[in-house]
Amino acid sequence: MRLDRSLKKLGFARCISEQAVYTRGTGRTNLILGVYVDDLIVTGEEPSEIRKFKQQMTAEFEMSDLGLLSFYLGIEVDQEKEFLTIKQAGYAKKVLAQFSMGDCNPTKYPMEPRMKLHADKQGERTDATNYRRIIGCLRYLLHTRPDLAFSVGVASRFMEKPTVMHLKAVKQILRYLKGTIDLGLVYTQEGKPEVITRYSDSDLAADVIGRRSTGGMAFYLNDSLITWCSHKQKTVALSSYESEFMAATAAAMQALWLRSLLAELTGRKKGAVTLYVDNNSAIALMKNLVFHGRSKHIDTKYHFIRECVERGQIVVRRVCTNVQRADALAKPLLACSLATMRHLMGVRDLSFNLD
Repeated sequence: MRLDRSLKKLGFARCISEQAVYTRGTGRTNLILGVYVDDLIVTGEEPSEIRKFKQQMTAEFEMSDLGLLSFYLGIEVDQEKEFLTIKQAGYAKKVLAQFSMGDCNPTKYPMEPRMKLHADKQGERTDATNYRRIIGCLRYLLHTRPDLAFSVGVASRFMEKPTVMHLKAVKQILRYLKGTIDLGLVYTQEGKPEVITRYSDSDLAADVIGRRSTGGMAFYLNDSLITWCSHKQKTVALSSYESEFMAATAAAMQALWLRSLLAELTGRKKGAVTLYVDNNSAIALMKNLVFHGRSKHIDTKYHFIRECVERGQIVVRRVCTNVQRADALAKPLLACSLATMRHLMGVRDLSFNLD
């Protein structure tokens, strides 16, 4: 690949943890380069280093300098001196217009709090192609909207044979989107060492078909949300602590990758990742190697987190349920609870000036 060869010739090293990211230099001269097909995003502390890189690349390739990043793959970026914001308001409006929901009545939550979607085998079938198209558009919105992750994830489970019930649930998500178009994420310049923290949570037997639980995880770089996930667990849990334990294990694997990537980007030593869990029994199971009487039936792969704790790669701490930031990624919430969790996660209304 010509681009790869050229970047290496210019002194860039390809990250082992993320093949689409390159780095060059250390300290203030450090440059971080993200590559997507033929688009490049470069960032660094020293403007002169960025200008030097642009000159080097212009001499090697025919390129266009678009200046400060403001729009990328449907994501709107607003850069200020102390912070930057990202949102997908324009894309959200296109989605609503595309599916004739531009004039719909907004709602305060994307899924009814006690709703349990199921296969609905006797229900009236709806257009599967159109249903999948809506889900695909909604999934792309998850790049900046963690508050949609759970509801979109649940609706995605029924793409093979959707019914009117499933379409109604998806339209509920679109109605919520209508009332929250300008929500997005804020990333602040904090000027302190980077620390990764994560929250993991689960909802026992949330899937009424296979009785599998739904797990959620949220990762923060200092106070900024950087990645999140809501997923159906692959194994049936027999208790809430077992479900929480499996959710924490899934988060542990993601944490080790983020830990390695951060070390490559900053050139600093890998630090421990703090995991916040709201279940005391799950925490005991992660820390106590002889606490196996009630857990010997759990698949061996889920005990991976014990080794991470023992090695000091992960530090487990308890957090109160009412401030468990991954809660909205594991279950549907009431409007007031969703608004609280949305704020805790770091989702903000960006229609206002944040100065």
